Amino acid sequence: MSPSLSVVMPVLDEAPHLQPTVHALVEAVARSGLDAELVLVDDGSTDGSAEVVREALADRLPLVVLAQPNRGRFEARRAGLEAARGEWVLLLDARVRLRPGALAYARDRLAAGEMVWNGHVHIDARGNPYGAFWNVLVEVAWRRYFGDPRPTSYGADDFDHYPKGTSCFLAPRELLVSAVQAFAPRISDRRLVSDDTHLIRSIAVRQRIHLSPEFACDYQPRTDLRAFLANCVYRGSTFVDGHGRRESRFFPVVVAFFPASAALALATLRRPAVAPALLALGGLGAGAAAAGLGRKGEEVGAVAALTPLFAVAYGLGMWRGLLRLALDRAA
Repeated sequence: MSPSLSVVMPVLDEAPHLQPTVHALVEAVARSGLDAELVLVDDGSTDGSAEVVREALADRLPLVVLAQPNRGRFEARRAGLEAARGEWVLLLDARVRLRPGALAYARDRLAAGEMVWNGHVHIDARGNPYGAFWNVLVEVAWRRYFGDPRPTSYGADDFDHYPKGTSCFLAPRELLVSAVQAFAPRISDRRLVSDDTHLIRSIAVRQRIHLSPEFACDYQPRTDLRAFLANCVYRGSTFVDGHGRRESRFFPVVVAFFPASAALALATLRRPAVAPALLALGGLGAGAAAAGLGRKGEEVGAVAALTPLFAVAYGLGMWRGLLRLALDRAA
């Protein structure tokens, strides 16, 4: 008999995070009573990620392991969806740990006809300035929901006002397969495409997407500066792909960024001493804004210290995304 739920998890060198992720998944499945399988897609790992999962799972759930060269998260998820047998699919990332009652809550809501769920993601910021930084950024960007977390839903009309992401996303398999098949990114390198935004936006046209603090998970952020900066560059590139379209409320931000950042770069080339002062002022201003929003001291400090680095790395990522888009159009 086919499982009712397939959990599709792409991994790329995530061995240190996988054991607690798998343990949390097993507990959430056990509490839900769902018949589930785990489909692990190893996207070119060199650290033995698949073996860590096998050992952590210990036959507590059926496991399918797929291996492919590094093609990016989107292609890994596509492969996982093709192999999945469940009526429902949970897209789950290696750093995301389900809360114990998350799937039990979702099971009841699915039975009530609420078909698509985006996870309420808690960023684990304890003692981690990088986590504290992302926590402030995410909650400010999606303040319509995080200002008063509650069961709610959104569709295509208010899509850009609510949090979304395929790091924890539950939907009927056929709906996800249809969205993947219709996926038409403008960037040829699938490792840089915004699978989150494109896929979920296309689903929101057909089904309302539900959110609740009861369908919750914990995200483990990067813990060192190098990984933080690399992640910022990556997110900048995917932001261009995901929001450089007129239907996004962030489209004017994307359009304005390039001439503004080019002018700023020229000004700093003429007066190099200006750059450190501007970055420092930006950090102080961001920290003051975070304090004005009532954020805690640790978060204010993280925002003030990391905003200049974030701005540079994210901006470089946006320029990389634009260059990749221009090269693809010229080809």
